[in-house]
Amino acid sequence: MLRYPHFDPIAVHIGPLAVHWYGLMYLLGFALAWTLGRWRIKHGKTDLTLADLEDLIFYGVLGVVVGGRLGYVLFYQPVLYFTHPLQIFYLWDGGMSFHGGLIGVTLVLLIFAHKKKRTLLEVGDFAAPLIPLGLAAGRFGNFINGELWGRPTTLPWGMIFPGAHDNIARHPSQLYEMGLEGFVLFAVVWWFARKPRPTGQISAVFLMGYGIARFLVEFTREPDYFLGFIFEGLTMGQLLSIPMIIIGAIIFWLSARKSCPATKP
Repeated sequence: MLRYPHFDPIAVHIGPLAVHWYGLMYLLGFALAWTLGRWRIKHGKTDLTLADLEDLIFYGVLGVVVGGRLGYVLFYQPVLYFTHPLQIFYLWDGGMSFHGGLIGVTLVLLIFAHKKKRTLLEVGDFAAPLIPLGLAAGRFGNFINGELWGRPTTLPWGMIFPGAHDNIARHPSQLYEMGLEGFVLFAVVWWFARKPRPTGQISAVFLMGYGIARFLVEFTREPDYFLGFIFEGLTMGQLLSIPMIIIGAIIFWLSARKSCPATKP
């Protein structure tokens, strides 16, 4: 059994301003996306320009922050935030939904694609490999915050999280998510994107990969106490991941079918 290392959630004080590790992890995620995007542009993986990448990162920040926060508010605790609306802006306390962020990013990518006279899937195929390492950074931010801990376990790497207030060893599910949704998903999508693919397939692999990883990890993650299990022992995270897997599979199938040459009678 391991004891959770006590992190100070505040990285540094700059005068009256407290800079939280959680926010720094988001900045790291966008910095990694920027670096990977430059690499893909430099190596001819896209005909987008560095100026396009700058616009994409800017739009992406808006989509992640606004969509992620509103998604958490609507999917997880609508009553609390509608009763205390000012708390919606307390981002330093945590409370971001990946699925809400994905919806937000999809909307801003749609705007970006329209502006650049491209399709959403074309832009998505460029952006998808840039995302997983940012997800890994975000999950480490959850770990530093000591939130979203796992279910009880007897495994030797189980951790006691002070925030759980029960002195029970639990799965460090934040680290599982960092590994699967972050590093493993990055390796899969980056490897798949190394060669030209039919439009939409890179986006589809990302959607299916994240959905499967999140669905599996949720079996080790403690459900939110204010929600519990939603349906047939499944959590909200699992229920929101199922449509991702289905949509990704449909996009991949349609893309593969469209790219196949028609057979002559």
